[in-house]
Amino acid sequence: MTPSTQLDSLSALFEHLRDGSLSPHEFSRQARLFESLLSALPSAFREVLSQLLDRLESSALFSEESCSFSQQGLIDHLQVWIDKARGRLA
Repeated sequence: MTPSTQLDSLSALFEHLRDGSLSPHEFSRQARLFESLLSALPSAFREVLSQLLDRLESSALFSEESCSFSQQGLIDHLQVWIDKARGRLA
């Protein structure tokens, strides 16, 4: 798969995360498999995505009130990451 194809696949998975049909843990697991995409982007993209995914997984373990970061906020940041990755690959 090309980096662009992997980004399209990641975007589709992200929509499933957003609509609740994919768990944060499963999204995170699958997102980490897109090596071609991550290799095509600057290393900072890998680092930021990894941090976002770690936080997303952690936030799924707690209710919104007991977690130090908002799951919705993390989802919003993942959208920004996807948009910036798309711009970088263009």
